[in-house]
Amino acid sequence: MADAREGKKEVFFVDAAHFVWQGFVGFLWCFVKIWVRSPSGRQRFNVLGALNAVTKETLTITNTTYINAWSVIELLFKLRKRYLLTGIPITIVLDNAGYQACNMVRAAAKMMSIELIFLPSYSPNLNLIERLWKFVKKTSLHSQEFSCFEAFCDEITRCIENAHVEHKEELESLLTWRFQTLPDAKVVTLTKELKKAA
Repeated sequence: MADAREGKKEVFFVDAAHFVWQGFVGFLWCFVKIWVRSPSGRQRFNVLGALNAVTKETLTITNTTYINAWSVIELLFKLRKRYLLTGIPITIVLDNAGYQACNMVRAAAKMMSIELIFLPSYSPNLNLIERLWKFVKKTSLHSQEFSCFEAFCDEITRCIENAHVEHKEELESLLTWRFQTLPDAKVVTLTKELKKAA
């Protein structure tokens, strides 16, 4: 991270978000029951993003089907193409999900000289882009109605592409590098007897 701040390295946090086209009600209060029209929730817009740790700019791969290993490789190519002429090394921090940690992705990253750092399982709090996804939902989807699925996708794309410019101060506060570290942390496996007692 220190190298990224000094411009010696490009560090990205990578993860996918699956935005379901449905109602995002902020607050609703009334004396009588009313029906609010909402999409069925059967369509979703998948976004695989790479958040630059310094600039807060996000590069994405999107689709309406599935995010898989090929999607990750496509994102790696996009990153390599963007930073090829700079000669600056690229490091990607990502979850330990199967489609991200598979041999195919590792081989593609090695071929493109991209360093992969996998986070421990069940630690989304260590992945900065998770905070961005919450911000996008709050900013562009809550209490909004979209006439069609295309408008829904366009609004999400617009928010992600422009967030580092339009919401620069908010993102600087939200996407901080303050991670809690635990020196001498040890993983303890509970025995069957301790589990019963708990």
